[in-house]
Amino acid sequence: MEDYLARIRRFATIEAIELRENSRTASHKLEVEPGGNFVLLDAAGKPLNSNQFAKWLGELRDRGARELIFLCGNAEGFPEAMRRRATMRLSLSPLTFSHELARAMLAEQIYRAFTILTGHPYAK
Repeated sequence: MEDYLARIRRFATIEAIELRENSRTASHKLEVEPGGNFVLLDAAGKPLNSNQFAKWLGELRDRGARELIFLCGNAEGFPEAMRRRATMRLSLSPLTFSHELARAMLAEQIYRAFTILTGHPYAK
């Protein structure tokens, strides 16, 4: 994951924060700018291929989105209040992955999206 975070920093500011507490408690600690966007990683969320994800990310960027937060929940999922605040529920796959693997896969897809948007050969 760290390798992809370093690569993403060529395109955007990014920070990975891990909250190990119960999601109901931890979600109250998240401070988000007004207009910030939450994306919940959820097996029942919207499945996007890499090009669709890049297009969605590019559209957010083009609309001036300043902050985008991806959240990976615990086994119980997300509190209803968090689900209501979400900009999108995104599925990385119908399979279940460990948090560590899901974070690495998400970081790779964010990097891939930036390379697609900029025409970098990585995505080819």
